[in-house]
Amino acid sequence: MHYVYLLESHADPAKRYVGVTSDLKARLLEHNSGKSTHTAKHAPWRVVTYIAFSSRRQAEAFEHYLKSGSGHAFARKRLWSS
Repeated sequence: MHYVYLLESHADPAKRYVGVTSDLKARLLEHNSGKSTHTAKHAPWRVVTYIAFSSRRQAEAFEHYLKSGSGHAFARKRLWSS
């Protein structure tokens, strides 16, 4: 399985991150241990939502959509916690 995941910083809930991985637990550990330069300074992170896909291509396409203008609007309305 391939997962599109949405993270929120514990330290600053306004900081959010969207990514794709085939090992969600390991990837979250990488984000929280500072191995990702994009998320290191806002650790620790928590998973808000994740969506599983059987196809890597579909997961990457959905991640790309969530990073677009209409994808941001969709995620704000349907995927991020209030």
